[in-house]
Amino acid sequence: MKRVRVFLLIIFPLYLKAQYKNSDLPLIPRPLEVTKQQGTFLLNNQVSINLISKDTDLKNVGAYLSEILRDDYGVKLSNSSNRAIRFELDPQIPNQEGYVLKINPQLVSIKSKSAAGAFLAVQTLRQLIPIGQKDKIEIPAISIKDEPRFAHRGVMLDVGRYYFPVSFIKKYIDVLAAYKINKFHMHLTEDGGWRMEIKKYPKLQEISAWRDSTVVGHVSDKPRKYDGKRHGGYYTQEELRDLVKYAQQRFITIIPEIDMPGHTLSVLAAYPEFSCFPDRKYQVLTAWGIQKDILCPKENTFRFVEDVLTEVMDVFPSKYIHIGGDEAWKDNWKVCPHCQNLIKTEGLKDEHGLQSYFIKRVEKFVSSKGRAIIGWDEILEGGLAPNATVMSWRGEKGGIEAAKMGHNVIMSPNHYMYLDYYQTPEMRKREPVAIGSYLPLETVYSYNPLPKSLSKEEQKHILGVQAHIWSEYIPNGNHAEHMTFPRVLAMAEVGWTQQEKKDYSDFIKRLKTASKFLDYKQINYARYFLDQY
Repeated sequence: MKRVRVFLLIIFPLYLKAQYKNSDLPLIPRPLEVTKQQGTFLLNNQVSINLISKDTDLKNVGAYLSEILRDDYGVKLSNSSNRAIRFELDPQIPNQEGYVLKINPQLVSIKSKSAAGAFLAVQTLRQLIPIGQKDKIEIPAISIKDEPRFAHRGVMLDVGRYYFPVSFIKKYIDVLAAYKINKFHMHLTEDGGWRMEIKKYPKLQEISAWRDSTVVGHVSDKPRKYDGKRHGGYYTQEELRDLVKYAQQRFITIIPEIDMPGHTLSVLAAYPEFSCFPDRKYQVLTAWGIQKDILCPKENTFRFVEDVLTEVMDVFPSKYIHIGGDEAWKDNWKVCPHCQNLIKTEGLKDEHGLQSYFIKRVEKFVSSKGRAIIGWDEILEGGLAPNATVMSWRGEKGGIEAAKMGHNVIMSPNHYMYLDYYQTPEMRKREPVAIGSYLPLETVYSYNPLPKSLSKEEQKHILGVQAHIWSEYIPNGNHAEHMTFPRVLAMAEVGWTQQEKKDYSDFIKRLKTASKFLDYKQINYARYFLDQY
């Protein structure tokens, strides 16, 4: 027994020494397995990149790493050297985004199943490089085995209410990629603006993309004030194709959203014939709130929707096309003769059934093009389209219902994932104006996207998690960064890291180091977390 105690006294401290504490390495999101090795790898101009596998995408990852090291750290890699960063594809790695990163004094080895995994390994590697060091950089010898918990780790930016320049979106995507976000959802259309060029319907650019004025402050403020300034803009199809390519190079898929049948007042301002009452005058929304005017399910409306989605799918190669479906008030449908007749002829129960009819027709068209739709959880009302994926925002109820029905789900409950909410209890006393509610960093971090009420089999339908930045009160990139960061880093760990490995106090310690990277990238992140621990 005494020998056992002696053995433990010798071996256990050595074991502890070999295992990194979470915060010893400032990695976000936290990897699956991390083991310390002996020594360091000297990263300088005498290091080369070695590609074992002949793969174009992998070659591009190597070029991306070379560019980062040159631009951010002043390291120009050699064409040949005894010390190398080696990339190799390994079919034995089970996850498409999984990787094994091993660092010793002579070699940085990155093995992955795909180029996507190699890119994600590079993001881990760059976090191991201390910010501010130049030319000669020591990286700790280490072994990391890693893979994501969920396949979908997304962020939505609402560009419909406020137009954000392409240059900002590229900067935004760069930082999302650094934290292993792999989906960027562009909310392209709103009552307050239409942001995508549609060649067949030029008035969407001429009229729908612009509003005459915008409410100042919160819409509930009395008296309500307006700035009297014309606001708007749209992305050309050429700009969007370039943005898609830019994101693809960072292994991020852009998912476009064209909202319907609600949130379409900007469409009706240009094309009133798609409304239930074409003789009315419509204008692009200048204040915020849900509107009663929505698309009317007439044949000319469906032709319009199909024409638009055809151009959208030509620009965006993503599997998923988001079609909205949320907050579609049925008031006009209730008094529209065409809608009431359609309910009768199609044998529908009510206006909720009519919305289901609308969504199912759109879903059938999108599926015929080899794509699939995502809709907000309102698309459950009246019956769900066969191949629809549900994005659950009004809590988890819709997502749970859809998963039990065998449909795929992306969890994005507003009380955990709406980053347009306030971040401190003081709210407007301390922060710029926001839509309302309170969502601190810790609450975002605490979220578990797998509801316990689902069986193991049903949980397989939970594709992942997504955070949302709605822009009613976010007029520019500087404000968007303040609302997004660092809360989106907490969401990144929710989507990547196994639930049992999460630790909020440790996350805050790592976040304080990560903030140096955000500083370097000139991100206007909210600094409230710096008061913690």
